[in-house]
Amino acid sequence: MKTLLGRRTRMLAATTATAGLVLLTACTSTDDGGGGSKTAAGGVELVKAGQLTTCTHLPYPPFQSEIDGKVQGFDVALIDLVADDLGVKQQILDTPFENFKTGAFLNSGECDLAAAGMTITEERKKNVDFSDPYFNATQAVLVDKKSGVTSLDDIKSKKVKLGAQAQTTGEDYVKKQGFDPVSFESSDAVLNGLRTGQVKAVVIDYPVVQGWLKDKANADAFEVVGNLETGEQYGFTVKKGNTALREAIDKALTDAKADGTYKKLYEQWIGPYDESAASPAAS
Repeated sequence: MKTLLGRRTRMLAATTATAGLVLLTACTSTDDGGGGSKTAAGGVELVKAGQLTTCTHLPYPPFQSEIDGKVQGFDVALIDLVADDLGVKQQILDTPFENFKTGAFLNSGECDLAAAGMTITEERKKNVDFSDPYFNATQAVLVDKKSGVTSLDDIKSKKVKLGAQAQTTGEDYVKKQGFDPVSFESSDAVLNGLRTGQVKAVVIDYPVVQGWLKDKANADAFEVVGNLETGEQYGFTVKKGNTALREAIDKALTDAKADGTYKKLYEQWIGPYDESAASPAAS
């Protein structure tokens, strides 16, 4: 989670006064110009009429990335379900990942919610309200096959250069284990650092690795030598106190799991369905 190296973006509206904020369409999005009521179905108040505005940080496949000029992925598809329930379309803003910890763009009224493959933590709960967890995640130890590394302990004992994504729970985890990782700003940058030899091993969310290793060239050169069960769960966030929208998100997630839509989207974007990854609704 997540300097975007070589990323091609498609600007669909001028940047706002906030530097680096870019408006992108989701796969089903349209912009109605913001006219009309800002109150959607269920009494949910929106920052812009006719659309559900989502903050994210690109790229973070398979959860959100730009494919054929459109922002698509597992998170995007799930939030499209919320937008459908509200009778609006989803619009996506690409923002710096640091803002997800503070809730800055939620508090400033730039976005209704944030969806960024984001781990639920007590620290983040101080600044934002989380939806029910929608995905159980682990961290993967991914290495260059030529490195001779077979575990996280090997990385330390052999003094192999380790990479991780800045401001993420993966980076926090390895720092607590005594590592001083090379920090990269996006998941793509982490994997590119491994590919180009800047580092010989990385710790990164396993779903990201699953998608990356579907490429035969990557699978031939790199391998997972360990999964770190960190107990992480992903959640979507809303501005503190935005109960109506949080409940709308939770309802869409519950319905999607009940009617098979969640499983279908999981298989489309992540791979063979893993029941343990589909986190039950929080109590």
